[in-house]
Amino acid sequence: MIDHARDLRSVDEATERLLAAAAGLDNVTVAEPSRLPGWSRGHVLAHLSRNADAIGNVLAGLPMYASAEARDADIERDAHRTLAVQLADVRESAARFRERAALPADWSRTVTLRNGVTDTAARIPFRRWVEIELHHVDLGIGYELDDLSAEFTEREIGFLRERFSADPAVAGVTGPPAVLLGWLSGRGDGAGLTVPGGGALPALPPL
Repeated sequence: MIDHARDLRSVDEATERLLAAAAGLDNVTVAEPSRLPGWSRGHVLAHLSRNADAIGNVLAGLPMYASAEARDADIERDAHRTLAVQLADVRESAARFRERAALPADWSRTVTLRNGVTDTAARIPFRRWVEIELHHVDLGIGYELDDLSAEFTEREIGFLRERFSADPAVAGVTGPPAVLLGWLSGRGDGAGLTVPGGGALPALPPL
């Protein structure tokens, strides 16, 4: 059973870890490339801020983003700010999300995310937790997939397997949890994973 209140606490803890780690950057290193193609660390931090507001929109019954173009434009607009401004935005947007999540609500209701994707409101805090943890890794500042908690890794692997359930071959792939999570999330080539019967790893659709 999903415990949204517990996941919200995990979101808070993950946010504080990310902020503490990112505080070790400076105005030069925040502008350097992240591990995500075409994005600097500033892009990653800007995305996390705008995603917090977008997730809050979802809980409020509003469109997650005005449009795909507006989402991309907002990230590009905010990506080149100073480190101090970036960190303040991450913290303040996280607080806005937490305030929205604290309002009385029916957590069993269905909500709509990007591209018409629907989910229960109770799983939205976990989705936010995923954004923070995986993008912390993407910053490339010493936080790795192996550093993620066993609970988080297991749950995200299950979430992604469910997402890729149209291909039954994905469910049979096994290996070290961090490697499996890296492959499923597009953050690793899957070297060291095992496919039933041998052969190549199945191709994953875009996330």
